[in-house]
Amino acid sequence: MRPYSRRDFLTALGWGTLAASGVQSVWGAPIHEGSQIVEAGKSISRGGPAILENGAVVQPRREIPVLRETDVLVVGGGTAGVVAALSAARAGVRVTLVERYGCFGGLWTAGLVLIVLCTHVPGEGKRKKMVQGIGDEILARINSQKHGAIDYSADGPHDATTDPEVTKYVLARMLREEGVDIVLHSWVTNAIMDGDAVRGVLFESKAGCMAIRAKVVIDATGDGDVFDAAGAESIPHVHRIGLVHRLGNVPVGPAPEGLNLGGATPIPGVRWVNMQGPQGDCLDVQTLTNCELDGRDAIWNKLKQIQETPGYENVFLLDVASQLGVRASRTLVGTQELRLQDTLEQKAYPDVIGVGGTYPFLKKLPCPIPYGSLVPVRVDNLLASGRCVAADNTMLNYTRLIAPCMLTGQAAGAAAALAVQENCTPRTVDVAKLQGLLRTQGAYLG
Repeated sequence: MRPYSRRDFLTALGWGTLAASGVQSVWGAPIHEGSQIVEAGKSISRGGPAILENGAVVQPRREIPVLRETDVLVVGGGTAGVVAALSAARAGVRVTLVERYGCFGGLWTAGLVLIVLCTHVPGEGKRKKMVQGIGDEILARINSQKHGAIDYSADGPHDATTDPEVTKYVLARMLREEGVDIVLHSWVTNAIMDGDAVRGVLFESKAGCMAIRAKVVIDATGDGDVFDAAGAESIPHVHRIGLVHRLGNVPVGPAPEGLNLGGATPIPGVRWVNMQGPQGDCLDVQTLTNCELDGRDAIWNKLKQIQETPGYENVFLLDVASQLGVRASRTLVGTQELRLQDTLEQKAYPDVIGVGGTYPFLKKLPCPIPYGSLVPVRVDNLLASGRCVAADNTMLNYTRLIAPCMLTGQAAGAAAALAVQENCTPRTVDVAKLQGLLRTQGAYLG
Protein backbone atom coordinates (compact mmCIF):
# COMPACT_ATOMS: atom_id res chain seq x y z
CA MET A 1 0.00 0.00 0.00
CA ARG A 2 1.46 3.39 -0.98
CA PRO A 3 2.34 6.01 1.66
CA TYR A 4 -0.48 8.28 2.81
CA SER A 5 -0.29 11.83 1.46
CA ARG A 6 -1.69 15.20 2.45
CA ARG A 7 -3.99 15.01 -0.58
CA ASP A 8 -5.35 11.72 0.78
CA PHE A 9 -6.06 13.42 4.10
CA LEU A 10 -7.95 16.31 2.52
CA THR A 11 -9.91 13.91 0.33
CA ALA A 12 -10.86 11.81 3.35
CA LEU A 13 -12.28 14.92 4.98
CA GLY A 14 -14.15 15.85 1.83
CA TRP A 15 -11.94 18.92 1.38
CA GLY A 16 -9.93 17.80 -1.62
CA THR A 17 -12.25 19.05 -4.36
CA LEU A 18 -13.96 21.82 -2.42
CA ALA A 19 -11.03 23.61 -0.82
CA ALA A 20 -10.24 25.71 -3.89
CA SER A 21 -13.83 26.94 -4.20
CA GLY A 22 -14.04 27.87 -0.54
CA VAL A 23 -17.15 25.73 -0.08
CA GLN A 24 -17.79 24.51 3.48
CA SER A 25 -17.23 20.76 3.45
CA VAL A 26 -18.66 17.98 5.60
CA TRP A 27 -16.85 15.08 7.22
CA GLY A 28 -16.69 11.81 5.33
CA ALA A 29 -18.65 8.57 5.35
CA PRO A 30 -19.50 6.56 8.52
CA ILE A 31 -16.35 5.63 10.40
CA HIS A 32 -16.77 1.86 9.99
CA GLU A 33 -16.46 2.27 6.23
CA GLY A 34 -12.85 3.33 6.74
CA SER A 35 -11.83 -0.23 7.57
CA GLN A 36 -10.37 -2.11 4.62
CA ILE A 37 -8.34 -5.26 4.00
CA VAL A 38 -5.38 -4.59 1.71
CA GLU A 39 -2.67 -6.61 0.06
CA ALA A 40 0.22 -7.32 2.37
CA GLY A 41 3.04 -4.87 1.87
CA LYS A 42 6.71 -5.52 2.20
CA SER A 43 7.34 -7.09 5.59
CA ILE A 44 9.29 -5.14 8.17
CA SER A 45 12.92 -6.22 7.99
CA ARG A 46 14.30 -6.90 11.45
CA GLY A 47 16.94 -9.38 10.36
CA GLY A 48 15.25 -12.09 12.36
CA PRO A 49 14.43 -12.11 16.06
CA ALA A 50 17.00 -11.62 18.80
CA ILE A 51 18.24 -14.92 20.21
CA LEU A 52 19.49 -16.26 23.50
CA GLU A 53 23.12 -17.25 23.35
CA ASN A 54 24.75 -18.60 26.52
CA GLY A 55 22.17 -16.66 28.54
CA ALA A 56 22.79 -13.38 26.71
CA VAL A 57 20.34 -11.68 24.35
CA VAL A 58 22.05 -11.29 20.95
CA GLN A 59 20.75 -9.20 18.06
CA PRO A 60 21.47 -10.61 14.59
CA ARG A 61 23.75 -8.80 12.14
CA ARG A 62 21.66 -7.20 9.41
CA GLU A 63 21.59 -4.56 6.70
CA ILE A 64 19.56 -1.48 7.64
CA PRO A 65 17.30 0.01 4.95
CA VAL A 66 17.98 3.68 4.19
CA LEU A 67 14.84 5.83 4.26
CA ARG A 68 16.48 8.84 2.64
CA GLU A 69 19.64 10.84 2.17
CA THR A 70 19.74 14.51 3.08
CA ASP A 71 22.12 17.44 3.43
CA VAL A 72 21.29 18.36 7.02
CA LEU A 73 19.59 16.00 9.45
CA VAL A 74 18.09 17.50 12.60
CA VAL A 75 17.37 14.98 15.35
CA GLY A 76 14.71 16.27 17.76
CA GLY A 77 11.77 18.54 16.97
CA GLY A 78 11.78 20.64 20.12
CA THR A 79 12.36 24.38 20.01
CA ALA A 80 16.05 24.15 19.08
CA GLY A 81 15.45 21.46 16.45
CA VAL A 82 12.64 23.33 14.72
CA VAL A 83 14.59 26.57 14.56
CA ALA A 84 17.68 24.69 13.33
CA ALA A 85 15.67 23.05 10.56
CA LEU A 86 14.13 26.38 9.50
CA SER A 87 17.51 28.11 9.50
CA ALA A 88 19.21 25.42 7.41
CA ALA A 89 16.32 25.20 4.95
CA ARG A 90 16.27 28.97 4.44
CA ALA A 91 20.00 28.83 3.76
CA GLY A 92 19.24 26.63 0.75
CA VAL A 93 20.03 23.03 1.69
CA ARG A 94 17.83 19.96 1.93
CA VAL A 95 16.77 19.32 5.51
CA THR A 96 15.21 16.33 7.26
CA LEU A 97 13.80 16.59 10.79
CA VAL A 98 13.18 13.47 12.91
CA GLU A 99 10.98 13.69 16.02
CA ARG A 100 9.93 10.96 18.44
CA TYR A 101 6.52 12.45 19.29
CA GLY A 102 3.67 13.50 17.02
CA CYS A 103 4.13 17.24 17.42
CA PHE A 104 6.82 19.90 17.50
CA GLY A 105 7.99 22.11 20.34
CA GLY A 106 9.22 19.57 22.88
CA LEU A 107 8.94 20.88 26.42
CA TRP A 108 7.48 24.15 25.13
CA THR A 109 4.38 22.34 23.89
CA ALA A 110 4.21 18.66 24.86
CA GLY A 111 5.86 19.59 28.17
CA LEU A 112 3.46 22.54 28.75
CA VAL A 113 6.34 24.86 29.74
CA LEU A 114 4.56 27.81 28.20
CA ILE A 115 6.58 30.88 29.19
CA VAL A 116 9.40 31.92 26.86
CA LEU A 117 12.03 33.14 29.30
CA CYS A 118 15.17 35.15 28.52
CA THR A 119 14.05 37.12 25.48
CA HIS A 120 14.97 40.61 26.79
CA VAL A 121 17.35 42.60 28.96
CA PRO A 122 16.48 45.69 31.02
CA GLY A 123 16.86 49.01 29.27
CA GLU A 124 16.36 52.68 30.05
CA GLY A 125 12.69 52.65 30.94
CA LYS A 126 11.93 49.83 28.51
CA ARG A 127 13.35 46.37 27.97
CA LYS A 128 15.47 45.55 24.95
CA LYS A 129 14.71 42.47 22.88
CA MET A 130 17.67 40.12 22.45
CA VAL A 131 15.98 37.13 20.81
CA GLN A 132 15.30 38.21 17.26
CA GLY A 133 15.52 36.35 13.94
CA ILE A 134 13.61 33.11 13.49
CA GLY A 135 12.76 32.76 17.17
CA ASP A 136 11.01 36.09 17.29
CA GLU A 137 9.30 35.38 13.97
CA ILE A 138 7.81 32.23 15.52
CA LEU A 139 6.56 34.21 18.51
CA ALA A 140 5.05 36.87 16.27
CA ARG A 141 3.16 34.25 14.27
CA ILE A 142 1.88 32.61 17.43
CA ASN A 143 0.80 36.01 18.73
CA SER A 144 -1.13 36.67 15.50
CA GLN A 145 -3.46 33.74 16.26
CA LYS A 146 -6.46 34.24 18.52
CA HIS A 147 -5.52 33.16 22.07
CA GLY A 148 -2.01 32.47 20.76
CA ALA A 149 0.07 34.46 23.24
CA ILE A 150 0.03 36.99 26.05
CA ASP A 151 2.73 39.49 27.00
CA TYR A 152 4.40 39.36 23.58
CA SER A 153 5.90 42.76 22.74
CA ALA A 154 9.08 44.47 21.64
CA ASP A 155 9.78 46.12 24.98
CA GLY A 156 7.09 45.07 27.46
CA PRO A 157 7.79 44.16 31.09
CA HIS A 158 7.09 40.44 30.79
CA ASP A 159 8.22 37.49 28.66
CA ALA A 160 5.60 35.96 26.40
CA THR A 161 3.46 32.99 27.38
CA THR A 162 2.00 30.95 24.53
CA ASP A 163 -0.75 28.43 23.96
CA PRO A 164 0.65 24.93 23.31
CA GLU A 165 -1.77 23.97 20.54
CA VAL A 166 -1.30 27.22 18.66
CA THR A 167 2.46 26.77 19.01
CA LYS A 168 2.33 23.20 17.66
CA TYR A 169 0.32 24.42 14.68
CA VAL A 170 2.60 27.37 13.90
CA LEU A 171 5.80 25.30 14.14
CA ALA A 172 4.42 22.62 11.82
CA ARG A 173 3.16 25.19 9.31
CA MET A 174 6.53 26.96 9.18
CA LEU A 175 8.42 23.71 8.65
CA ARG A 176 6.11 22.68 5.82
CA GLU A 177 6.35 26.11 4.22
CA GLU A 178 10.15 25.76 4.07
CA GLY A 179 9.94 22.28 2.53
CA VAL A 180 11.57 20.45 5.45
CA ASP A 181 11.25 16.65 5.17
CA ILE A 182 9.52 15.54 8.36
CA VAL A 183 9.65 12.14 10.03
CA LEU A 184 7.48 11.85 13.15
CA HIS A 185 6.91 8.99 15.62
CA SER A 186 10.52 7.91 15.20
CA TRP A 187 13.11 7.47 17.94
CA VAL A 188 16.76 7.81 16.97
CA THR A 189 18.79 5.00 18.55
CA ASN A 190 22.29 5.13 17.10
CA ALA A 191 24.76 7.00 14.97
CA ILE A 192 26.25 5.97 11.64
CA MET A 193 30.00 6.50 11.83
CA ASP A 194 32.87 6.63 9.35
CA GLY A 195 35.91 6.90 11.58
CA ASP A 196 35.34 10.04 13.67
CA ALA A 197 32.77 11.46 11.25
CA VAL A 198 29.01 11.10 11.64
CA ARG A 199 27.26 10.03 8.42
CA GLY A 200 23.69 9.71 9.66
CA VAL A 201 21.57 7.96 12.26
CA LEU A 202 19.51 4.86 12.87
CA PHE A 203 15.96 5.19 14.15
CA GLU A 204 13.14 2.91 15.22
CA SER A 205 9.48 3.31 14.31
CA LYS A 206 6.44 1.18 13.50
CA ALA A 207 8.22 0.47 10.21
CA GLY A 208 11.15 -1.10 12.06
CA CYS A 209 14.76 0.08 12.14
CA MET A 210 15.77 2.41 9.31
CA ALA A 211 18.63 4.77 8.51
CA ILE A 212 18.92 8.34 7.30
CA ARG A 213 22.24 9.36 5.79
CA ALA A 214 23.32 12.97 6.06
CA LYS A 215 26.24 15.27 5.39
CA VAL A 216 25.78 17.08 8.71
CA VAL A 217 23.75 16.01 11.75
CA ILE A 218 22.40 18.38 14.40
CA ASP A 219 21.77 16.84 17.82
CA ALA A 220 18.68 18.62 19.16
CA THR A 221 17.54 15.71 21.31
CA GLY A 222 18.05 17.63 24.54
CA ASP A 223 19.80 14.61 26.03
CA GLY A 224 22.72 14.48 23.60
CA ASP A 225 21.59 11.09 22.33
CA VAL A 226 23.35 11.45 18.99
CA PHE A 227 26.67 12.84 20.18
CA ASP A 228 26.72 10.20 22.91
CA ALA A 229 26.12 7.44 20.37
CA ALA A 230 28.83 8.94 18.16
CA GLY A 231 31.38 8.79 20.96
CA ALA A 232 31.71 12.52 21.57
CA GLU A 233 32.80 13.53 25.05
CA SER A 234 29.99 14.63 27.34
CA ILE A 235 29.26 15.46 30.97
CA PRO A 236 26.44 13.66 32.85
CA HIS A 237 24.06 15.61 35.10
CA VAL A 238 21.21 14.93 37.45
CA HIS A 239 18.47 17.51 37.86
CA ARG A 240 14.89 17.91 39.01
CA ILE A 241 12.29 16.14 36.89
CA GLY A 242 8.83 17.68 36.89
CA LEU A 243 5.44 17.14 35.29
CA VAL A 244 3.52 20.24 34.26
CA HIS A 245 -0.27 20.52 34.03
CA ARG A 246 -3.00 23.00 33.18
CA LEU A 247 -6.07 23.88 35.22
CA GLY A 248 -9.39 25.05 33.74
CA ASN A 249 -12.23 27.21 35.06
CA VAL A 250 -9.93 29.05 37.45
CA PRO A 251 -11.60 32.13 38.99
CA VAL A 252 -10.09 35.52 38.23
CA GLY A 253 -8.25 37.21 41.07
CA PRO A 254 -5.59 36.42 43.65
CA ALA A 255 -5.54 32.86 44.96
CA PRO A 256 -5.88 32.08 48.66
CA GLU A 257 -2.60 31.75 50.51
CA GLY A 258 -0.97 28.36 49.97
CA LEU A 259 -2.97 27.56 46.84
CA ASN A 260 -0.68 27.25 43.80
CA LEU A 261 -2.68 28.05 40.69
CA GLY A 262 0.32 28.63 38.47
CA GLY A 263 0.64 31.24 35.75
CA ALA A 264 -1.76 32.83 33.30
CA THR A 265 -2.17 31.51 29.75
CA PRO A 266 -3.69 33.04 26.62
CA ILE A 267 -6.99 31.24 27.31
CA PRO A 268 -9.16 32.93 29.96
CA GLY A 269 -9.70 30.74 33.01
CA VAL A 270 -6.81 28.41 32.10
CA ARG A 271 -3.54 28.42 34.04
CA TRP A 272 -0.37 26.36 33.71
CA VAL A 273 1.26 24.94 36.83
CA ASN A 274 4.94 24.06 36.90
CA MET A 275 6.42 21.32 39.08
CA GLN A 276 10.01 21.15 40.31
CA GLY A 277 9.82 17.44 41.04
CA PRO A 278 12.53 15.23 42.55
CA GLN A 279 16.17 15.21 41.53
CA GLY A 280 17.02 12.16 39.47
CA ASP A 281 18.93 10.61 36.60
CA CYS A 282 17.03 11.69 33.51
CA LEU A 283 18.61 8.87 31.49
CA ASP A 284 17.37 6.09 33.78
CA VAL A 285 14.12 4.58 32.48
CA GLN A 286 12.88 3.46 35.90
CA THR A 287 13.47 6.94 37.31
CA LEU A 288 11.47 8.43 34.44
CA THR A 289 8.69 5.90 34.98
CA ASN A 290 8.46 6.65 38.70
CA CYS A 291 8.50 10.42 38.11
CA GLU A 292 5.66 10.09 35.61
CA LEU A 293 3.48 8.02 37.94
CA ASP A 294 4.31 9.95 41.12
CA GLY A 295 3.84 13.25 39.32
CA ARG A 296 0.32 12.34 38.24
CA ASP A 297 -0.57 11.29 41.79
CA ALA A 298 0.72 14.60 43.11
CA ILE A 299 -1.27 16.58 40.55
CA TRP A 300 -4.54 14.84 41.42
CA ASN A 301 -3.94 15.23 45.15
CA LYS A 302 -3.30 18.94 44.64
CA LEU A 303 -6.43 19.24 42.52
CA LYS A 304 -8.50 17.75 45.33
CA GLN A 305 -7.14 20.41 47.69
CA ILE A 306 -8.06 23.14 45.22
CA GLN A 307 -11.59 21.81 44.72
CA GLU A 308 -12.15 21.72 48.48
CA THR A 309 -11.38 25.45 48.68
CA PRO A 310 -14.50 27.68 48.73
CA GLY A 311 -14.93 29.42 45.39
CA TYR A 312 -12.72 26.91 43.57
CA GLU A 313 -15.03 23.89 43.58
CA ASN A 314 -15.40 23.93 39.78
CA VAL A 315 -11.71 24.10 38.91
CA PHE A 316 -10.79 21.05 36.83
CA LEU A 317 -7.67 19.40 35.44
CA LEU A 318 -7.50 20.39 31.78
CA ASP A 319 -4.48 18.30 30.82
CA VAL A 320 -1.16 16.90 32.00
CA ALA A 321 2.00 17.23 29.93
CA SER A 322 2.59 14.30 27.61
CA GLN A 323 6.33 14.84 28.03
CA LEU A 324 8.18 14.81 31.36
CA GLY A 325 9.93 18.00 32.39
CA VAL A 326 13.52 16.80 32.05
CA ARG A 327 15.83 19.71 32.79
CA ALA A 328 19.29 18.24 32.20
CA SER A 329 20.88 14.87 31.52
CA ARG A 330 24.13 15.26 29.61
CA THR A 331 25.92 18.22 28.05
CA LEU A 332 28.50 18.30 25.29
CA VAL A 333 32.19 18.82 25.89
CA GLY A 334 32.61 21.47 23.23
CA THR A 335 35.56 23.36 21.87
CA GLN A 336 34.28 26.13 24.16
CA GLU A 337 32.05 26.05 27.23
CA LEU A 338 29.54 28.70 28.23
CA ARG A 339 30.53 29.64 31.81
CA LEU A 340 28.76 31.76 34.39
CA GLN A 341 31.84 33.75 35.35
CA ASP A 342 32.61 34.58 31.73
CA THR A 343 29.04 35.78 31.25
CA LEU A 344 29.10 37.94 34.39
CA GLU A 345 32.36 39.46 33.16
CA GLN A 346 30.73 39.95 29.73
CA LYS A 347 33.48 38.09 27.94
CA ALA A 348 33.62 38.98 24.25
CA TYR A 349 33.49 35.93 21.97
CA PRO A 350 34.93 36.39 18.45
CA ASP A 351 32.69 33.48 17.39
CA VAL A 352 29.48 34.79 19.01
CA ILE A 353 26.40 33.28 17.35
CA GLY A 354 23.66 34.82 19.47
CA VAL A 355 22.98 37.03 22.46
CA GLY A 356 20.25 35.95 24.82
CA GLY A 357 18.21 37.89 27.32
CA THR A 358 18.92 37.95 31.01
CA TYR A 359 18.06 35.52 33.80
CA PRO A 360 18.11 36.02 37.61
CA PHE A 361 21.63 34.65 38.15
CA LEU A 362 22.95 36.82 35.29
CA LYS A 363 22.19 40.01 37.27
CA LYS A 364 20.32 41.79 34.44
CA LEU A 365 23.14 41.15 31.95
CA PRO A 366 22.71 39.71 28.43
CA CYS A 367 24.24 36.34 27.55
CA PRO A 368 26.51 36.04 24.48
CA ILE A 369 26.87 32.46 23.27
CA PRO A 370 30.00 31.22 21.43
CA TYR A 371 29.87 28.91 18.41
CA GLY A 372 32.35 26.58 20.10
CA SER A 373 29.70 25.53 22.62
CA LEU A 374 27.92 23.76 19.74
CA VAL A 375 30.99 21.97 18.34
CA PRO A 376 32.31 18.64 19.72
CA VAL A 377 35.99 18.45 20.57
CA ARG A 378 36.60 15.42 18.36
CA VAL A 379 33.63 14.11 16.33
CA ASP A 380 33.02 15.71 12.92
CA ASN A 381 29.90 16.45 10.85
CA LEU A 382 27.99 16.97 14.09
CA LEU A 383 26.65 19.98 15.99
CA ALA A 384 24.67 20.30 19.21
CA SER A 385 21.81 22.70 19.91
CA GLY A 386 19.39 23.29 22.75
CA ARG A 387 19.87 22.21 26.33
CA CYS A 388 22.71 19.77 25.59
CA VAL A 389 25.23 22.36 24.32
CA ALA A 390 28.48 22.87 26.25
CA ALA A 391 27.70 24.84 29.40
CA ASP A 392 28.80 24.70 33.02
CA ASN A 393 26.55 23.37 35.76
CA THR A 394 24.93 26.78 36.31
CA MET A 395 24.68 27.97 32.73
CA LEU A 396 22.96 24.77 31.60
CA ASN A 397 20.01 26.18 33.57
CA TYR A 398 20.08 29.02 31.03
CA THR A 399 20.77 27.16 27.80
CA ARG A 400 17.91 24.72 28.52
CA LEU A 401 15.32 27.53 28.43
CA ILE A 402 13.19 28.15 25.34
CA ALA A 403 14.64 31.46 24.12
CA PRO A 404 18.30 30.35 24.35
CA CYS A 405 17.28 27.14 22.55
CA MET A 406 16.04 29.34 19.71
CA LEU A 407 19.44 30.99 19.48
CA THR A 408 21.57 27.83 19.49
CA GLY A 409 19.11 26.18 17.11
CA GLN A 410 19.33 28.96 14.54
CA ALA A 411 23.13 29.00 14.77
CA ALA A 412 23.42 25.23 14.39
CA GLY A 413 21.14 25.21 11.36
CA ALA A 414 23.01 28.04 9.66
CA ALA A 415 26.41 26.48 10.40
CA ALA A 416 25.31 23.07 9.13
CA ALA A 417 24.06 24.61 5.89
CA LEU A 418 27.34 26.47 5.37
CA ALA A 419 29.33 23.30 6.02
CA VAL A 420 27.35 21.52 3.29
CA GLN A 421 27.66 24.38 0.83
CA GLU A 422 31.37 24.94 1.49
CA ASN A 423 32.11 21.19 1.59
CA CYS A 424 33.80 21.49 4.97
CA THR A 425 33.25 20.22 8.49
CA PRO A 426 31.22 22.32 10.95
CA ARG A 427 34.36 22.95 13.05
CA THR A 428 36.08 24.58 10.06
CA VAL A 429 33.14 26.75 8.98
CA ASP A 430 34.16 30.35 8.31
CA VAL A 431 32.79 32.07 11.43
CA ALA A 432 32.54 35.45 9.70
CA LYS A 433 30.35 33.89 7.00
CA LEU A 434 28.27 32.19 9.66
CA GLN A 435 27.76 35.44 11.51
CA GLY A 436 26.84 37.16 8.24
CA LEU A 437 24.26 34.48 7.45
CA LEU A 438 22.77 34.75 10.94
CA ARG A 439 22.46 38.51 10.60
CA THR A 440 20.80 38.03 7.22
CA GLN A 441 18.30 35.79 9.00
CA GLY A 442 17.62 38.56 11.51
CA ALA A 443 19.63 37.28 14.47
CA TYR A 444 21.04 39.73 17.00
CA LEU A 445 24.75 39.23 17.67
CA GLY A 446 25.42 42.32 19.73
